[in-house]
Amino acid sequence: MSLALRYARYGDPDVLTLDEIPIPEPGPGEVRVAVRAAGVNGIDWKLRRGFLDRGQLAGGPAGTGVEFAGIVDALGADVQDWSVGQAVFGHASSGAAATHVTTASESLLAKPDWLSFEQAASLPVAAETAYRCLRQLDVKEGQTLLVHAVAGGVGLVAAQLARAWGAEVVGTASPVHHAFLRELGVRPVTYGDGLAERVRDAAPEGVAAVLDGSGRDVLAMSVELTGDAERVVTIADGRAAEYGVRFSTGADRAPLSEVFAEVFPLMEWGALRMPIERTFPLERAADAYRLSEEGHLRGKIVIVVE
Repeated sequence: MSLALRYARYGDPDVLTLDEIPIPEPGPGEVRVAVRAAGVNGIDWKLRRGFLDRGQLAGGPAGTGVEFAGIVDALGADVQDWSVGQAVFGHASSGAAATHVTTASESLLAKPDWLSFEQAASLPVAAETAYRCLRQLDVKEGQTLLVHAVAGGVGLVAAQLARAWGAEVVGTASPVHHAFLRELGVRPVTYGDGLAERVRDAAPEGVAAVLDGSGRDVLAMSVELTGDAERVVTIADGRAAEYGVRFSTGADRAPLSEVFAEVFPLMEWGALRMPIERTFPLERAADAYRLSEEGHLRGKIVIVVE
C-alpha cells in the first residue's frame, strides 16, 4: 500500500488527510517514483481551497503536490528513457505529496549526485516558472527587472537568473529578507504605501520589466513604471487582463531540460541558490501548508518522505 495526502472537500489545511491507498500503477509512457521529497507551492493550497474551481470537488478525494524528487521504481509500457533505481525529480499533475507518484516520463530529469532530494524537490516549479517568465519578458543584459515577492521560490530564481544574464534586479520583500537579498545582488524595497517612489529611488535608471509573484494589487503601478503593459508579467493576479498584462501559466511550460541547462551550471558555480525555509515529514504535511499560506517565506517549504 501507499500513503497519499488528499482532501475530499475544499477548505483549509484541516481537510487534508493522510490516506492509505493502493500503490499506483504507471500507464503507458508513465513512470512510478518512490517519493523522497515533495515541494510545497501556492498552487497546491489554491486548488485545495477551491479558488481555481467552482462547485463540489468532483471524482472523489484529490491528491496534492505538483513537484517531487525520488527513485524510479516501476515503468509503464513504452518507457525507454528511465530505469528502475534512478534518482529523478520533476513535475506531476497532482499527488506528489505521497509515498509514490506516477507521471509522464518526459516530466522527469535525472537528479545529479551533488543535489539532495530535498533541494531537487524544491526546484521544478520555481525554476521553470522563473525561466519562462524571464523569456516572455525578454530580459536582457543592462536592463533593470523589478520582481514582486522576490524572496519566494519563483522570485529568487528569477532574480538570480536575471543577474546571471547581466540584468539589474530590484525586488519587493519583507525587511527580514533584505540582508540576504543584498547578498544575491538584489536591491530590496519594502511593500506598502510609497512603493513606486521607493522603486524609482532604487532604480534611477528606470524599470524595463516587471515580474509579479505577489498578486498584491501592483499591476497598475508596474505598468506605470515600465510604460508598457507588455513589459509586465504576473503569475499571481487574476485581474491581469484588466491592465493588459500577461498572466503566465503552466500552459506555456518550458521543457525542464531547457530550464535546467541554464539553472544547473549556475547552481554548481554557486551563482544560484534555493534556500529551504523549512522541511516537514509527510505525517505533518498539513502544517507545511499552514506555513505556506502565511506567506513571507524565503525560498521553499519541502515535505520529506521517510
